[in-house]
Amino acid sequence: MCPISRPASGKVPHPGSQTEEDRKVVDKQHEQQDPQQQYRTPDEQHGEQQPHPGHTRAMEARPDHGEDSYRGSGRLDGRRAVITGGDSGIGRAVAVAFAREGADVLLSYLPEEEDDAQETARLVQKAGRTAVTVPGDVREETHCQEIVRRAVQDLGGLDILVNNAAYQMSQPGGITDISTEQFDRVMRTNLYAMFWLCKAAVPHLTPGSVIINTASIQAYQPSPDLLDYATTKAGIVNFTKGLAENLAGRGIRVNCVAPGPIWTPLIPATMPGEKVDSFGADTPLGRAGQPAELAPAYVFFASQESSYVTGEVLGVTGGKLLP
Repeated sequence: MCPISRPASGKVPHPGSQTEEDRKVVDKQHEQQDPQQQYRTPDEQHGEQQPHPGHTRAMEARPDHGEDSYRGSGRLDGRRAVITGGDSGIGRAVAVAFAREGADVLLSYLPEEEDDAQETARLVQKAGRTAVTVPGDVREETHCQEIVRRAVQDLGGLDILVNNAAYQMSQPGGITDISTEQFDRVMRTNLYAMFWLCKAAVPHLTPGSVIINTASIQAYQPSPDLLDYATTKAGIVNFTKGLAENLAGRGIRVNCVAPGPIWTPLIPATMPGEKVDSFGADTPLGRAGQPAELAPAYVFFASQESSYVTGEVLGVTGGKLLP
């Protein structure tokens, strides 16, 4: 059985509480800044390459997940969340934000990403919340069912499902270079798993619960070298809208975040060096986004503040326009 990380003491601090040292850096979350200069530019990504699935610790230009900046305010007090792809990148940033907003979290991830997952679990625990770690492959329906079962068992229920896990592999020749094996892996990871997880979760969701899916700017502006990935992301947008209408009568909201180019381990692990070196440069803001810049969108959809929002797609794209 995989471990459950719980707060070190019996007391659970308010998710917004930090030490004085933490507060010195945490105020950056609310400082007005130039978005063009807020984070590194593509010239600082030069030379980043590593094998799939990629690891945060191996990145020279480390992503910002909000470890030193995200300050919670109790918007998710007592909620129970599942986050797939929760070990690193967007998943880690969402886990940090959810925990600091008061939620307990189950992290789903590939077994080879154990080190990153344990670091994310540590950050959740540091926020005073419970972290459940469940390694495995979401390409298997039985594992998706197990994720939901573990959430209900170990967290005492399920209120928020974040379908974030994804697979991509850039192929310069587009359709002629995409093998059937790769196409199948992308479809099963990005679409099948979302379907299986939602189907398993719905019987456990009560009115006020939410499902949040992760699409991409690729759903609207597909790159030929990511044809299979872009196809799944368009499918996620359509699935979100249809499921939102399907579940509205149960009081369950379904929404979608569509990131633009975001700097995560997946980028140097799935793209050729020249693409990595210029990653994010084609956005109006001139840089890749950081996972920490995505987390507030997920918090918004997960919180009661978005109570009249369902079936929507929120783009966090650095200025790339969604239709």
